[in-house]
Amino acid sequence: MSTGLAVEITSLVKSYGRVTAVNGLSLRAGRGAVTAILGPNGAGKTTTIEICEGYRRPDDGVVRVLGLDPARDARRLRPQVGVMLQSGGIPPAARPAEYLRVVAAFYAHPLDPAMLLDRLGLSGSLRTPFRRMSGGQQQRLALAAAVIGRPELVFLDEPTAGLDPQARLATWELISGLRAAGAAVILTTHNMDEAQRLADQVAVVDHGQLVAEGTPADLTGTAGQLRFRAEPGLDTDGLISALPAGSAAKESPAGHYIVEVHDRVDPQLLAAVTAWCAEHGVLAQDLRIESRTLEDVFLELTGRELRA
Repeated sequence: MSTGLAVEITSLVKSYGRVTAVNGLSLRAGRGAVTAILGPNGAGKTTTIEICEGYRRPDDGVVRVLGLDPARDARRLRPQVGVMLQSGGIPPAARPAEYLRVVAAFYAHPLDPAMLLDRLGLSGSLRTPFRRMSGGQQQRLALAAAVIGRPELVFLDEPTAGLDPQARLATWELISGLRAAGAAVILTTHNMDEAQRLADQVAVVDHGQLVAEGTPADLTGTAGQLRFRAEPGLDTDGLISALPAGSAAKESPAGHYIVEVHDRVDPQLLAAVTAWCAEHGVLAQDLRIESRTLEDVFLELTGRELRA
């Protein structure tokens, strides 16, 4: 395995009875980088991460974490890997300061617990039992426990779920600091803005397979969008005919219109849209120019229907 890779997964397969959770998945995550693994519920993300963490064994394929087999070499990997679970793992009666000091004692060169608690806004809850902490405080304590050992690789599962904007920003800054220090971060999140902001590399997984990967810029491309609101049911085919060649227009959801071009939105496109609206007596409201987002790409790849 290349020294530039923290995780390398090749043709991974894992089934539970008749259900194939992971079906030939291959992906890589680099050191000193944030890799976001995205996918709808049931896509195989959790199973893949649990195999990487050594909690499950694959049915087929090869998984290497920091060059080691996560199941066979679990004892060697454990001091080098931090794991943040979305819930559970911390005793209900544990108090933040005491708990972090205990966790820190397992590592040769841990971060300072007091510094970490202060950075994550937990200094005012040092003696509050875990069970009495808010959901956001519990999330931040789980994050602190995952990173206190200065891991070479850290797995973060929905690290900002339920956090207020200030706590979310502090978490993002901590993740960026881990990357700057050379650690690899594997991030699973349903927050597309979070992935677009933090990730160096994105892997989109669906039905147990990799459906797209690349940097956020690679995946979103250079396509520009002009969006506006108006009465539902406009003639989008008529609008397209009035636009420069290669343009597209759709209504999604009702009363919300998107005009997309392969390049950036220019004055000619803007003039064509507003002229068509004026000609047809349409008042375009909240007209704005945007780039395609990671959420747009995610929905295009995995569909818009709800998953069980």
